Amino acid sequence: MNYIKTVAVSTALATTLSAGAGHADEFITIGTGGVTGAYYPAGGAICRLVNQTRKEHGIRCSVESTGGSIYNINTIREGELQFGIAQSDWQYHAFNGSDQFQEAGAFEGLRAVLALHPEAFTVVARADAGVTNFDDLEGKRVNLGPLGSGTRANMDTLMAEKGWTTDSFALATELKVTEQSAALCDNQIDAFVMTTGHPAGSLSEATTTCEAVMVEVAGDAVDALVAENSYYRTATIPGGMYAGTHADTATFGVGATLVTSANVSDEAVYVLVKAIFDNIEEFRGFHPAFATLKEDEMISAGLSAPLHPGAEKYYRERGWLE
Repeated sequence: MNYIKTVAVSTALATTLSAGAGHADEFITIGTGGVTGAYYPAGGAICRLVNQTRKEHGIRCSVESTGGSIYNINTIREGELQFGIAQSDWQYHAFNGSDQFQEAGAFEGLRAVLALHPEAFTVVARADAGVTNFDDLEGKRVNLGPLGSGTRANMDTLMAEKGWTTDSFALATELKVTEQSAALCDNQIDAFVMTTGHPAGSLSEATTTCEAVMVEVAGDAVDALVAENSYYRTATIPGGMYAGTHADTATFGVGATLVTSANVSDEAVYVLVKAIFDNIEEFRGFHPAFATLKEDEMISAGLSAPLHPGAEKYYRERGWLE
């Protein structure tokens, strides 16, 4: 978990230093997720790169730990966040006004910036809980994830596909990411779910603190979701990545994406994407989940909303778009 601490401290330092460096023309905030997931260090890494050259462009960046994808999109829509990291499926639903965004309607002002790391829907269970596949969760004590998170929405979608409700479990909790590992190891729950990039600090915590294992998420319901929705894909969590699980674990997943609003200035978006891509090797080193990022995939994969003009300008300058 040292990489999380390093990025968070570096971001705080960059923000502190920039505060005394003069007046900032524009202030931007990136909504992320829990501090032990991959979203928070991703936002921290982006802000660090933006703030390194703040004297040149006058844009100051800060990162905020939030409830995750859906919270970030809703808060961008309200104008309280300028950027947010969101799963590719919820970017799609928000722009089209479907699924959990049906009541609020299409967020036509949502704009895509870039794609980040792939994410796998992950189930972790106590080794003594008798859970080896997703179906075994029925009748167990399960943390479904906090309301407003992409994890919770993915869980709800899979439950609906299987015809399950919260009554399908002996106990259904809504603990935060920072609380679920302790709850598992204290035998308060049998399993928790998490949609995340790998490796993830909270999963390493759970599997090293107590005997816990990765659980296979496969079968007809998963096959149907992948077949019917372009933003889902099959995924594999490599064996040996976490203590207690030596074989590969089959599941499905999405991609993490960075989104913004059409109301955010072209300059702010341009500066942000330039900071990332001009320093892409440094960015890849901030977290293991970023190590294999490829520029061509980052400007296209899972981006359902239109590109923000500021991002499009930079991509054209690099010759990546015609």
